Amino acid sequence: MASRLHAFNRFELKYLVPVEEAAGIRDELAERMDRDAHSPVGGYGVWSLYYDTPQLRFYWEKIEGLKFRRKLRIRHYGDLDGVTDESPVCVEIKQRVNRVTQKRRITLPYGTARRLCDGRELVEHSAQESAFVQEVLELVVRLNLRPTAITGYQREALVGRDADTGLRVTFDRRVRGRDRDFDFGLPNPENRFTIPPHLSVMEIKVNERTPHWITDLAARRNLDLVRVSKYVQSIEAFGLAPRSVFHVHEADYPPPSAPSAPTTTPTNEPLPGQRPAPEAPVKAGAQ
Repeated sequence: MASRLHAFNRFELKYLVPVEEAAGIRDELAERMDRDAHSPVGGYGVWSLYYDTPQLRFYWEKIEGLKFRRKLRIRHYGDLDGVTDESPVCVEIKQRVNRVTQKRRITLPYGTARRLCDGRELVEHSAQESAFVQEVLELVVRLNLRPTAITGYQREALVGRDADTGLRVTFDRRVRGRDRDFDFGLPNPENRFTIPPHLSVMEIKVNERTPHWITDLAARRNLDLVRVSKYVQSIEAFGLAPRSVFHVHEADYPPPSAPSAPTTTPTNEPLPGQRPAPEAPVKAGAQ
């Protein structure tokens, strides 16, 4: 059996950008970058099922800023309509070692991935994949991992050319998710926005160093680095943990037409432990 294992290391910089401004930044980047071959006009869906312990160990490791931390997820690229047990997905361990983000993943049929992560079965694999599959199984069993949250968003991606090979910039919009109904193939599940829909998450990803021209672009457009995690945002948006300093408050990023943010917490702001009311239900396959 040929190996389906893939691994890479990189540095990541994140920014929260209004959707309208993101379009202009994307157009400017396109003068020196190419559209990712896998990214059609309008982008593509990315859906991730995150696993955590009953005590949310991976969440708290992020909050506490541990220099070494891991997350386990199953990820599907594309629309969720028509997902079956045979649909390809990635079982991925994403870990942080100091400032370096490392990813290791294996592509499996969706049903096989669930047997590995949910059923805790040793699934068929090649010799090259053995260490990774065993690590996933050991994590799931030893830490009693379980499905905890699903996140989804629409992604547009650009890749560097010439001297900037290894540079990748992504724009993720309509960031949403759910804390139940963890089957990708479930028809018509209810998702809720976990980051205000007028904002997109811009990520600059590099193998070594960020090109000076792209840091100049960020400075010229007054982009501020943020520490945002889509998984953390989901955990806190659904009241599974108290809101932390990492949480994106809409009052801090009001829509362009919104009045100035109030100085006090609005009465409809959900308290820790409460589920937030959605502004409008969003279906899983919605673009």
